[in-house]
Amino acid sequence: MSSDKRLSNAYKRAKTIAFDDSSKFILFSDCHRGDNSFADEFANNRNIYYHALKHYFNNGFQYCELGDGDELWENLSFEPIFEAHKNIYMLMKRFHGENRLHMIFGNHDMVYRNPAYVQKHLFTYFEPKEGKETGLLDQIQFHEAILLKHSKNGQELFLTHGHQADFMNYHGWRFNRFLVRVLWKPLQVWGIADPTSPARNHRELIKVERRIKKWILKNKLLITIAGHTHRPRFPEPGDIPFFNDGSCVHPRSITGIEIVHGSISLIKWQIATKEDGTLQIVRVLLEGPQQLSDYKQNED
Repeated sequence: MSSDKRLSNAYKRAKTIAFDDSSKFILFSDCHRGDNSFADEFANNRNIYYHALKHYFNNGFQYCELGDGDELWENLSFEPIFEAHKNIYMLMKRFHGENRLHMIFGNHDMVYRNPAYVQKHLFTYFEPKEGKETGLLDQIQFHEAILLKHSKNGQELFLTHGHQADFMNYHGWRFNRFLVRVLWKPLQVWGIADPTSPARNHRELIKVERRIKKWILKNKLLITIAGHTHRPRFPEPGDIPFFNDGSCVHPRSITGIEIVHGSISLIKWQIATKEDGTLQIVRVLLEGPQQLSDYKQNED
């Protein structure tokens, strides 16, 4: 099956969410939340991520996670990840309780496409203080893609992880997972990177981006927002409307995409030093805001 076909199938199966010019969304992907070991790249940014996510919760945003949220290649199960980052999942539980949490699976958490796995590991958790199973993300569903559709003008935004344009990370994900668990996780302590990831393989990154842009051209310049490559992208109006929210495992920062009141922006959260020498977590606007209506979709 070609990458075109895989992306088209994801679009056809996408969950549709209506939005309008009053809606607010934050899009993050590629958190790769791990077990807080030496191999957990997310651990360095977890305080930045938690602060940012709390900001978005308090300000009425909906949270869309575009895949690879949990690092389930290096880790055998969800439980040690949950224990390492419990405060984050408690915050996600609050989003979920208000129907503001929308989840997409990627190649590193492809097991979430199985509803039985999700039910077993994510619906509840054991709370030691109460001595019993307690609700976590009860009834949560993971999707291959989400389609944001404007309730008035019909404009569509296609959200997916992007591994559909990467054969080995789509069909060969089990083999790549084996390589990561057996070979590359132990070697990370020596600074040897995982070569299966397009984020660390520039040639593969270019190929993936080229395939997605080719698909967009064949599909009426549909606004498409992905992750997977970890490389932020923010096109100008008139260019191919392929956006990428980056990742949450950049050195000392995380990037994401905000959709607020009919506009789109690329943002970064990072630690900055104040005049008195103390540290603070700040939001930095990288690109935008740009009106979504400036990205014209072909009608033919």
